[in-house]
Amino acid sequence: MKLTSYDIIRKPVITEKSMSEMAEKKYTFLVDVNANKCQVKKAVEEVFGVEVADVKTANYLGKTKRVGVHIGKRADYKKAVVKLTEESKTIEFFEGM
Repeated sequence: MKLTSYDIIRKPVITEKSMSEMAEKKYTFLVDVNANKCQVKKAVEEVFGVEVADVKTANYLGKTKRVGVHIGKRADYKKAVVKLTEESKTIEFFEGM
């Protein structure tokens, strides 16, 4: 199945650390598990209209959870930290707030 740019970028990660990294033009996203760095770079450039300098990705395994005798597992996910070039504009997540 072919992934579109909007399928690759799932949602932004809003944490205290990711918000402090925005001053350095680094943005964190949850991305599709099957997407590679080149696809993430192209998707961010296409969706937000910026130039990407660097992409770092990390795979995370979902935790095994248990409720009584039932055992389940949270979904695996991939996180990408995208660094923009100096001349590109910033990405605004909270424009309406």
